Order: sequence, then C-alpha cells, then structure tokens
Amino acid sequence: MKSVEIAVILTGRSLRPFLSARSRPMSHVLVVDDEPAICWGFRELLRGDGHDVTIASSAEEMLQVAGPCQPDAVILDVRLPGQDGLSVMSRLRDLTGDAPIIVITAFGNLETAVRAVEEGAFDYLTKPFDLDDAAAVIRRALHARTSVRSVVPQTGLQESNEPLIGSSPAMQTVFRQIALVAQSDAAVLITGESGTGKELVARAIHRHSPRKSGPFVPISLAAYHPAAVEGELFGFAKGAGTGSESARKGLLESAGGGTVLLDGISDVSVPVQVKLLRAIEQQEILPVGGSRTKPVDFRVVAATDQELRALMDRGEFRDDLFFRLSVVQIELPPLRERAEDIPPLAEFFLRQCSDAESPKQLSTAALCELGGRSWPGNVRELRNAVEHAAIMSRGKSIEVSDLPPAATFTTAGGGGAIELLQREVARWAVEQVQPLDATTTEASLYEDFIQSVEPPLLKAVLDRCGNNRAAAARLLGLHRATLRQKLKNHGITGPDDES
Repeated sequence: MKSVEIAVILTGRSLRPFLSARSRPMSHVLVVDDEPAICWGFRELLRGDGHDVTIASSAEEMLQVAGPCQPDAVILDVRLPGQDGLSVMSRLRDLTGDAPIIVITAFGNLETAVRAVEEGAFDYLTKPFDLDDAAAVIRRALHARTSVRSVVPQTGLQESNEPLIGSSPAMQTVFRQIALVAQSDAAVLITGESGTGKELVARAIHRHSPRKSGPFVPISLAAYHPAAVEGELFGFAKGAGTGSESARKGLLESAGGGTVLLDGISDVSVPVQVKLLRAIEQQEILPVGGSRTKPVDFRVVAATDQELRALMDRGEFRDDLFFRLSVVQIELPPLRERAEDIPPLAEFFLRQCSDAESPKQLSTAALCELGGRSWPGNVRELRNAVEHAAIMSRGKSIEVSDLPPAATFTTAGGGGAIELLQREVARWAVEQVQPLDATTTEASLYEDFIQSVEPPLLKAVLDRCGNNRAAAARLLGLHRATLRQKLKNHGITGPDDES
C-alpha cells in the first residue's frame, strides 16, 4: 500500500486539495510522532502549504533537533517510545520559545486534555482526526505564534467523585473544549438533554480554572418558586421582606472569587434576566429592596436542556443575555449517540455501589442489553439502572434479569418501537454469540440475521401496498428486480403486479 493511501485511511480525507498551492517556505514545523504514515501525511500537508518540515520519532530525538531547527510550530504526539510527549513539554518550550505546540493523541481523556493545555499546548487533536481540522489548527497556530499565551504548569489536580467518562469522539470534543475554556474567565453555556452531565462539565471547568480555590456554587433555578428567584440570586437589603432586620447575602455574592452554575437558565423570568445581565456585565448586584449596588466577582456557567433560540423567538428569553452567556457553548451528546461509552460508565457506577471486598461484574448479556437501550434519562438513568441491578443481583455476576425495565423513549418518529427493536436485536445477538468461542473459524451471524428479519419486513410492506410490488419497491427504496429476487429467495409468493 502506498503511503498516500495510508495517510488517507488515517485521516479519512484526500491530500489533493492541500497539494496544489506550492510556494516558497513560509514556516518551519517540527512533527514528532512514531508512526511513519502520520509523519508522511503531515509532511505532505505542510509542504503543500509551503512550509519546511522536520521529523522526529521520539521525545529524545525531538529534544536533539528542536534547538538547531528552531521551529515555528510543533506537532507533538503524546504516546511516544521512551518518554511521553507531555512529560517533556517544558523542556521543549525552553528550546523553542513561544512556538505553539499542537498535541495529538489516540488516548484522550479529560485529564490528558487539561494537562496538555496547562503545559502550554496551543490546541489538542485526537486520532483519528480529520485532515481539514488538522490543517485549520496548524494554520491558526502559525498565524497566532506571537500571541500564544504560556500557561504555568499546575500539579495535584483535584479529582471528582464522579468524573466525566468517555472515549467516543463526541466526548473527546467535550474534553478539548473544557481544557481550552477552563483557562479563561469567559462565560460558558452548557446544553444537552437532562441527565447528560451538565453539572459535571461545569465542575470540571471550575476545577481546572484559575478560580479553583474559590467556591463553586450550583444554583438549580427550577427548584425555586419564580417569585423567589430574584431574592435567592441577588440577596435582600436590610428589612426587605425577609422577616429579619438583617441583610441576607444572595447566591451570586456567595460565589465571590469562584464560579456560579445557573442550571435551568431557561426558567428565569424576563425581569430577572434583565438584572442578571447587568450583574454579569458590570460585576455588580442590586439586592432586593436595596438602593445601592454591591460589587461581585464570579465566573458564570449556565446550563439548560431547552432550546433557548426557540424561547428567544417567542420573546421568553432575551437575546442579549443569550449572547452574553454563550461566549463559549458546549453541547453534551445524549448517551444513545455515544453507545461505546456505556460499558465504561456502567462499570464505573458498579464499582461505586459494590462492596470492595465482594465486587460484582456485569455479564456479557447485561452489557449488550445496556448497549441496546435508548436511555431517555441518559447517564443519570444508566447510573440508577446499575445501582438497581447491583441490589437485585444475588451473585457476583449481574444478568439481564437483574436490570430494571427499560424506560420508554417516545418521539414523533416512533422511538419506542425502535428501542424495542434494538433491544430485541441485541438480545438475539447475545443468544447466538454465546455458543461461539475463540476456536470458531467460520460463522454466518449476519446472514442468519438477514434471513430472520427480512421476510417479515417484506411481507409487511407488501401487505401495506396491497401486494403491489412496484409500490412496495418504491417504499423500500429497492429496484423492482431486486425486490422480486428477494421475494423469490425467501419463498414469498403472491401476485406480481407491475402496475
């Protein structure tokens, strides 16, 4: 296989758009990776943009060549033979000055992303990455070289009792966003369905920010009566309807020096939105019943499971507040769109609720069942399901029968039926795979599945179309000849109406 084919497989893109603009060398880039195909791909990409390239395959080789070649940017893999990339970043920066460093890794998690940014990385890419994205990052890095901000390394990062877990591409994007935004004081809007972990993201932003020594104040706005929200946020002046002659501090003032999470921001009334906008912009509050403002110092992170733009269209949410809150927006994917994260999440929750001296484990069938559900309650529902199963299980292995019934996921498109179908397919697959083992040399699981599910599908569509095969073929998205052959293969007979 040619190296260009290897690079295209790794990136999922063609190099051709980047190889057309040859020009004089503009910058010098140092690429550090132990995979020859990755190095070749970056070399062709960068040379296509007119840059010089130096290649190193280890951290030790990188440190030898970085000083003499004085790169304008560095592309650095985390996993290298010998020393890893992150452990030598400070020494690399001593040799290259303000040259931006782009970290790449196939083993990304939140701590890796945060550490990379804290060590001074310009940006963070997770393999396999799209070549367009890599090219855009490199160009931004070279353009911004003179303004790259070094970040002082920190140690002893506080761990959360319930960390963000996920290896899916969607969660890798979330980790990268957290790592980059944590170092600033910008307002962040976290969106996503209920139970996706919005508060965990807010806590992670605070935990890895310069404000981490200050308080983190989560405010569930939906928990308060609408008439009480203003007083809870801004506090009360002395004697202002609180039943006491003393003033009462509000939650925003309590977050001084730290971060406030406004969870359920869509539930705030428009008049309170006006005061909230001023508090964020001016960093001052006016307590209820008061005549003088008070200075405050907090970073705001807002969260919602509602579509704020739809509320804006109806006049229920102010445009100016939305844009002030969403300087950076992080969207959390629903659990059903990152099924590969279900096993590690389930195993983490099981460890949390199991006896350390008598640990339990999820059977293969139980994991398949969990992977086949749609999880309308997302990660929160998964945690509850695992805790339920751990209680109900009498042995060390958790089986499908120990799990609670799946919650119904209903949508206009019939999500309940789809969820049932997915669950039954997962159960069927487990039953078929269990008799197989590592010594099996040949199986026909896919063909068996098609033979099982295709006939009832074809019969149902034919019945719906009154046995009109032309109409059935159109509905199925098949050519009439293809449908005819499938019916013949399955032994399905009936009038052959070609009208």
